[in-house]
Amino acid sequence: MVKIAVAGGSGNVAQEIIDVLVATGRHEILILSRKDIPTESTPGITWIKANYEDTESLTQILQGVHTVLSFVSEQESQSSPFQKNLIDAAIKAGVKRFAPSEWATSGTQQLSWYAYKKYIRGYLEEVNKKGKVLEYTLFQPGLFVNYFTRPYKSTKHIHQMEIMIDFENRRAIIIDGSEDAKITLTAVQDLANVVSKAIDYEGEWPVVGGIHGTTISIGDFIKLGEKVRGGPFTVEKVTKEEFEKGDWETSWVPRIDHPSIPVDQVDIFSRVGVAGILLGISAGAFKVSDAWNRLLPDYEFVQAQGFLEEAWEGKP
Repeated sequence: MVKIAVAGGSGNVAQEIIDVLVATGRHEILILSRKDIPTESTPGITWIKANYEDTESLTQILQGVHTVLSFVSEQESQSSPFQKNLIDAAIKAGVKRFAPSEWATSGTQQLSWYAYKKYIRGYLEEVNKKGKVLEYTLFQPGLFVNYFTRPYKSTKHIHQMEIMIDFENRRAIIIDGSEDAKITLTAVQDLANVVSKAIDYEGEWPVVGGIHGTTISIGDFIKLGEKVRGGPFTVEKVTKEEFEKGDWETSWVPRIDHPSIPVDQVDIFSRVGVAGILLGISAGAFKVSDAWNRLLPDYEFVQAQGFLEEAWEGKP
């Protein structure tokens, strides 16, 4: 049994992982949040309202903590001051393991809103440059396959945004000529289970912690969608240059209403996000390694085809 601190623990992905950790009954869980503390709490969980601008108070909070899982989102600041302070506090408090706020892609190219992730990768490298000070892993599952069951829930907490391959309406937007670009699709349930197993893992964490469900080309994934949904998809193709210039036009624009995006900015970000994600896919940012698969050979990962066939069976 160890003490785990979850920073930004009120987020969707964090809640999926917390549920699994609580179910094990093996760990003490401390949730740090900038929001007000809930009036009702789950047994085994302690909530603390945290000030990420105050390294000293964070250091006190992290006393006795073995592992920190960060879900702090800092799109507004490329230098990620809150996470940097959290790392500094973890080191001062003697924390053994740290997982920065990754939970997505292997690369950040074309994904401007992930600049803070790139900065923190560099900062963690720097703190360990002269010798290991803090063990860490970058948990990277690629895209959650759960997004593609929208509007039907396939997970308790994940908010299902509209995405460029729309199974419900049998349509897709892709970059012209990108059919061979690869994406990794992983169930959020697998991510949560792997994180739980990683906390108990006795070996050293890999720096690049890819979690691999299914890796498939865009073209083959659309074909899979057509098989699962029982009919052809309408595929709109936009050139890479049009996405880069921002002057692309399609018959629909996926609404990327992630909880971290202010409501009044969703429409603007949706166009930026669609272009960035598709350019990122083309650049290989959504293809991740199988590092944790190899370290956990007895764990059976969900495959995209079976998952989606089950989710869409009998649906109109």
